[in-house]
Amino acid sequence: MGFFTFKPDRYNHANLVDKALQLLKERIRRGDALAYFLRGQLYFEEGWYEEALEQFEEIKEKDHQATYQLGVMYYDGLGTPTDAEKGVEYMKKIVDSPCPKARHLKFAAAYNLGRAYYEGKGVKRSDEEAERLWLFAADNGNPKASVKAQSILGLYYSTKEPKDLEKAFYWHSEACGNGNLESQGALGLMYFYGQGIRQDTEAALQCLREAAGRGNVYAQGSLVEYYYKMKFFTKCVTFSKRIADYDEVHDIPMIAQVTDCLPEFIIRGMAMASFYHARCLQLGLGVTKDEATAKHYYSKACHLNPALADELHCLLIRQRI
Repeated sequence: MGFFTFKPDRYNHANLVDKALQLLKERIRRGDALAYFLRGQLYFEEGWYEEALEQFEEIKEKDHQATYQLGVMYYDGLGTPTDAEKGVEYMKKIVDSPCPKARHLKFAAAYNLGRAYYEGKGVKRSDEEAERLWLFAADNGNPKASVKAQSILGLYYSTKEPKDLEKAFYWHSEACGNGNLESQGALGLMYFYGQGIRQDTEAALQCLREAAGRGNVYAQGSLVEYYYKMKFFTKCVTFSKRIADYDEVHDIPMIAQVTDCLPEFIIRGMAMASFYHARCLQLGLGVTKDEATAKHYYSKACHLNPALADELHCLLIRQRI
């Protein structure tokens, strides 16, 4: 056999994008209406937001998908200064459209619109309107509807006052059944503490382990806490170090994008892991005692989530940890 001959990579990403743009240009020349949107979407995926915005603006009157993407771009300030009101206006157009071609976008638009009402961004804040839109978007747990809306309803019902934990459990179950990773971790905790359902440690651990294995950092942090409390210190140290060593600036946005989990819960999981890792180092549990390194991880926990660190510190003072 001869040596392997190096050939330039004709299929690298830039070449493929260029090839795709040439093909779309040809399809546009032939009068293919869909090709206009596909070119805008390709610009969007590549992060060429100004070009994407220009393309979507050009076809928004004829293409509902372009209208939806413009809503996202104005709301988030992609390729244009942030204009939440305009973003909301475009999302409302999709939700209110009688056109059958807009039907597949309505669930996602209603979810986004619900977020806007909940946050009071671009529209007057209203929990009731957010809930109404999310219920529409969740469509009784339909797997083809917005699974994000199903998951956020689980979160909404478990945090609103007064809490409605049965509803929270129902919606997290629907979302989890449809593949949502955030809700899988939330279900684990609900089983663990008997919230909205009978307490079931076995079911809790199954949910948490599966969610942790799929990259849910909050589930990972919750398992760290469980291992500590069960005195599985070696396991606790190994597991917690990996999570505690995530880089806040670079890893959190990347993890949020890959797992579709909310950054606030990723941060909470990291803070929990950092605190218990520090405690193990401070006391020499499952690892050589190292108070200086323990101090570093305590500081990280406090920086990531001061309220949680304070809560855990109170338990530590009362010798509950």
